[in-house]
Amino acid sequence: MNALIKSATIVDSKSDFHNETVDILIEKGRISKISIDLDNPNNYQEIALDNLHVSQGWFDSSVSFGEPGYEERETIANGLKTAGHSGFTAVGLNANSRPVIDSYADIAFVKSKAADNAVSLYPIGALTQLSEGEDLAELYDMSNAGAVAFYDYQHPISNPNLMKIALQYASNFDGLICSFPQESRISGLGVVNEHINSTKLGLKGNPALAEELQIARDLFILEYTEGKLHIPTLSTAKSVDLIRAAKAKNLNVTCSVAIHNLIFTDDVLHDFDTHYKVLPPLRTQKDCEALIEGLKDGTIDMVTTDHNPIDIEHKKIEFDFALNGTIGLESAFGALQNIFTTKKTIALLTQGKARFGVKTASINEGELADITLFNPDKSYTFSPADISSRSKNSMFLGSALKGVAYGVIANDKMVLK
Repeated sequence: MNALIKSATIVDSKSDFHNETVDILIEKGRISKISIDLDNPNNYQEIALDNLHVSQGWFDSSVSFGEPGYEERETIANGLKTAGHSGFTAVGLNANSRPVIDSYADIAFVKSKAADNAVSLYPIGALTQLSEGEDLAELYDMSNAGAVAFYDYQHPISNPNLMKIALQYASNFDGLICSFPQESRISGLGVVNEHINSTKLGLKGNPALAEELQIARDLFILEYTEGKLHIPTLSTAKSVDLIRAAKAKNLNVTCSVAIHNLIFTDDVLHDFDTHYKVLPPLRTQKDCEALIEGLKDGTIDMVTTDHNPIDIEHKKIEFDFALNGTIGLESAFGALQNIFTTKKTIALLTQGKARFGVKTASINEGELADITLFNPDKSYTFSPADISSRSKNSMFLGSALKGVAYGVIANDKMVLK
């Protein structure tokens, strides 16, 4: 792929042209020249967009696409197209399909479906067979097939010995174990945060204690095994404190937070709108503030959209019976910029790559082009017209956002809106 990007401001601290507005010449998928007012003698496609900025490609460590089995919610092809339109050049695909992705063949299947695409798909294999929490899945085989981590998506491992064995076994091949932070015997049938609003609304509560107990348990097991652990989607202030203490002890642990848990609280539940039904549930303002502070001081390593398309039949029903999940790829950049500076937002969208073995490339001459194109200043109200996903279950509908992605250039291909 050949292209000439005109008048783009580079936001990449690893680039020799950081914060400069320049032209970028890309030939055969590689950056061949960066300078001011480059000529275009070969008549390559020129990309000139309003207030154009570029950065290293963004990465999301937790997306769900449905396929195989739930193609009515999303397909891998359209999911990757959506990711590209949203500025992501790489995504970690969860195993929550039908069948569950828990074998070498399953990993090979999703990788084949994603081949020859601008957006790279990094499969996350199930930690246990069928994600049922009973027996370990084929971790080593899946690693050989290309799995970058192992996670029973939103299914906690209740057996502490199984978690111990998983961490010990995966350490033999530097495997990354992910553990959903919820003690199910405490959370029970809770569907929202256990607090004042759950009582007012008459909805069963899922207490912060359920998350914090599980994290404390897993951190003790991690210290014993000296394994490699990632805890996805923190949601409480105490959880941040637990991770902070663990990192002070130099434990090999990372964590993420879903973008919606930074912004929304359980105060939005007064209309029983199932767009706001997610797991972990929306918590309190105190929790949001602690999560944001955790990102600022580096306790929380990365953000995720936790993008989870759900078909309308499983969302537009009574709150108790609706499935958990919201889409988030399309709104991620604009939502984060309501909280952080552009520089910090870009850092949050790129710094999780190393943990999941995702390739990186700075914006310098000679490097492969792995670039996100965006306008950081455009303000707008998020609407259904902004959604590329097959499912439309976004809790950001009607929200005022700042910043839009134009698309990506990666893997010798280009995806622009």
